[in-house]
Amino acid sequence: MLLCVGLGNPGQQYLMTRHNIGFMAIDAIGCSYDFPSFKKKFQGEYSEHKINDTAVGLLKPQTFMNESGRAVREASNFYKISPERIIVFHDELDLPFGEVRVKKGGSDAGHNGLKSIDENIGKDYYRIRIGISHPGDKDKVTNHVLGDLSKEDNEALDKILSSIAKNISILIDGDEKKFQKNITPSKK
Repeated sequence: MLLCVGLGNPGQQYLMTRHNIGFMAIDAIGCSYDFPSFKKKFQGEYSEHKINDTAVGLLKPQTFMNESGRAVREASNFYKISPERIIVFHDELDLPFGEVRVKKGGSDAGHNGLKSIDENIGKDYYRIRIGISHPGDKDKVTNHVLGDLSKEDNEALDKILSSIAKNISILIDGDEKKFQKNITPSKK
């Protein structure tokens, strides 16, 4: 079994914010592969289905970003899923908007959701970093990540999330490089 986790904050006021891009990615995957409705489980919203004959759990922790690791630990302990079989989708300030990078392990880079997961299960999980751009001034970061996306950003993000969902089966099958290549737009 494999666990895909989207990071975000619960509540209507955070629904369309940059910080909830992880939730949006999970929703896109669930929709693309006809996952059943999410149920309350593991301190989050959880759904389970198969992709390419692999059982996949989708989890959106409802503990708020800073405590995401509790929900991830609970789900991974229940199903005995090692960190290497966990993929976490999250917003990334240090990437241009819409750029996506796959990384296994590494530092939390100041991301409180990743910090919580690291503390609860270690660092050896996959991270799908979805760029939200830096506002240029550290004093503007909180308003930036918790601010709603513009109409243009939403349209661009829909394409990015569709590409992630369309290609997630490649990563589930273990081909990290092909997944990265397929979701990175070619520069012409």
